[in-house]
Amino acid sequence: MPEAEVIYDQYKDLVFGYLIRLCRNRDLAEDLTQETFYAAIRQWDTFRKDSDTGTWLCSIARNQYYLLLRKADKQRKLLEKQQAEAAEDDFTEKLMDRITAFDAYKILHRLKEPYREILTMRLFSELGYREIGELFERSEDWARVMCFRAKRMIVEQMKEETKNE
Repeated sequence: MPEAEVIYDQYKDLVFGYLIRLCRNRDLAEDLTQETFYAAIRQWDTFRKDSDTGTWLCSIARNQYYLLLRKADKQRKLLEKQQAEAAEDDFTEKLMDRITAFDAYKILHRLKEPYREILTMRLFSELGYREIGELFERSEDWARVMCFRAKRMIVEQMKEETKNE
């Protein structure tokens, strides 16, 4: 590889400017510029000399940015899943504290399908969202959303019954 410092000095402004336009965040663009040049040093032997070095570096920068977005999305989904599971446990405890098992079945029985079946599978059969999704030939996310909606319906019915008492 030609002197890394020379390549960096020659193309840092190009790569940084490209990343600023791409991510619209100065601090992030600075970090990604460093990551780009680090990746370029590691990949220098794969660089085809028939293309422009600046173009090659910008493509690495773009890939670094997209990699960061994918990682952030995975972390966000994991956090949402953990929060949803914690909320579900809390919901179940609060529900069982407030009503008897018979009352719970009465409210559950009034739910429309597939909400009733999904919530029954989740709370009483302790099936995971993936298994529920498979049974309905849908995605795990679909099962999670439907279960959340069913719980929200139950809470609304509980509030309604509390008002009427």
